[in-house]
Amino acid sequence: MTIVLVGLPGSGKSTVGRQLARRLGLPFRDSDHEIEHRISCSIREFFEREGEPAFRDLEEEVIRELTQAGPGVLATGGGAVLRPANREQLRRTGCVIYLRSSPEELYRRLRHDSQRPLLQVADPLQRLRALYEERDPLYRETCHYVIETGRPSVSTLVNMVLMQLELAGVLPPRP
Repeated sequence: MTIVLVGLPGSGKSTVGRQLARRLGLPFRDSDHEIEHRISCSIREFFEREGEPAFRDLEEEVIRELTQAGPGVLATGGGAVLRPANREQLRRTGCVIYLRSSPEELYRRLRHDSQRPLLQVADPLQRLRALYEERDPLYRETCHYVIETGRPSVSTLVNMVLMQLELAGVLPPRP
């Protein structure tokens, strides 16, 4: 089984996903890292050079491949849910968890991050609010469970995800 993490940029998908995979003894996959490996440059550079539609095409291909790679934990890019094909593929092939963060919380975490192309704007907080407005319904449509990230530590978030999966019967209870 694949556990898929979705959410806005900075919600903790990669960080939580890595630790969750380690705790479960499963491989960790990150769609953004796989894309960067394939294109041999940063997503930001690709975005600037090729544009968002070309990036989304590649992202759709990578998500399809990663969801068919066998059991593991998959962290997706923040915009992976924009395409209906991705939403359907993720929901059908995995147990999807939405790491939900408010735009204000994300801004606090990301305000000094220059590597996220969608946030390189004059008012990043306003951009995060717009992204949230656009994507929150899509994350909710795609996910099986919502975890409110708030301000807990990464290990607490991992425990919250594990507890949710155990309560849902997706994972056996821990001894």
